[in-house]
Amino acid sequence: MKYFFLFFLSSSFLFSHAQTVTPDAVYMNIKSIKLYSQNNQQSAPILNLNSSDLMELHFDDLDGYVKNYSYTFQLCNADWTEVDLSPFDYIKGFTQNRLSQYRVSSIALTNYVHYQALLPDRGCVPSKSGNYLLKVFLNGNVNQLAFTKRFFVVENRAAIGAQVLQPFNNELFRTHQRLQFSVNATQLNPVNPQQQVKVVVQQNHRWDNALTNLVPAFIRGNVLEYNGEQDCLFPAGKEYRWADLRSFRYQSERIESVDKTVQPNDIFLKPDPVRIPMRYIFYKDYNGWLEISTTESINPFLQGDYANVHFTFVPANNQPYPDKEIFLSGELTNNQLGDSAKMKYNATKGVYEKTLFLKQGYYSYTYLTKDLNNKKAIADAAQTDGNYWETENEYTIFVYYRSLSGRHDELVGVTSINSRNGR
Repeated sequence: MKYFFLFFLSSSFLFSHAQTVTPDAVYMNIKSIKLYSQNNQQSAPILNLNSSDLMELHFDDLDGYVKNYSYTFQLCNADWTEVDLSPFDYIKGFTQNRLSQYRVSSIALTNYVHYQALLPDRGCVPSKSGNYLLKVFLNGNVNQLAFTKRFFVVENRAAIGAQVLQPFNNELFRTHQRLQFSVNATQLNPVNPQQQVKVVVQQNHRWDNALTNLVPAFIRGNVLEYNGEQDCLFPAGKEYRWADLRSFRYQSERIESVDKTVQPNDIFLKPDPVRIPMRYIFYKDYNGWLEISTTESINPFLQGDYANVHFTFVPANNQPYPDKEIFLSGELTNNQLGDSAKMKYNATKGVYEKTLFLKQGYYSYTYLTKDLNNKKAIADAAQTDGNYWETENEYTIFVYYRSLSGRHDELVGVTSINSRNGR
């Protein structure tokens, strides 16, 4: 089954005077931030403009006492710079709203206050399509940011057809996946399609390796064809690894040991080896998503506990990667390649290690390496997992449009396609 999402980006000259903002940033003692389409933890937060669609917001404040949190929405351009518009131009109703639904954790040994909300509230609704940042802040002061989180509002005005193909290139034939797609912009009728309409493509909801400067190979009237052999290629990787942490009482298959003599508990996962020499095997994975859930409580958001979870990656021959950093990647590290995701090499054991403070749930993750000497290098799993054409991946295509007199990039469609279903 195919799922389709479309987005349109405008050209760089339209981004002047824009201010850079930081998406998906966490500034306070906040954990387990989830923002997703209602009732589906494994979904991107996407709303249809002027619809009844809702998103669920969940997060825990580990300081353990009730605080006065509020939120607002920030409309952004396709490159996540702030738009040159007043909030009153893109928010219908109040520009700020208080988060009034919260409860102190119960049963869990870790004290926290859980906050949740269904967004948007009827009194604070996005009125334009585009990229948005949810900004959560303290005491009515937007400068006291707790965190930001991306979401999207789409007005479907473009149609797209897409498929995932095996590259013709002999060197990439067995290791990469190629997207071929077309965008029908008839409803938009752009005067200059190459400058007014642009596309961003994501693999498994990662922004660090998203393709942003795609140029159509052909334009037939208002139909843009993106079918160049080298234009939209991604290393295929392997299926994501997983850790079932829904119970701290019983050890799942991936848990090696649990130290219950300390609080929070220490959970040691079985060491993860390099998978390059291993034969490719398909299994259903979460493509980097995490799901807050438990096997022993009714409400995992309020009753789920926390533990220090220890990850271990065993490189080939127990030797470090020269001139490379290695990162733990997935929603558990916000799909970001910063210090909070970077693994440290233990020379005594000959392994890379990382400890994360995680809530009970089901986690999927992968290991990525990145070149230390090249700041523009893109992290990939070529040296940790290898790349296999057969791998199941999810691709999301974002299509944006800006009219000649427009002041922001409209999101006119979003399309998602699975590599196994879209061949």
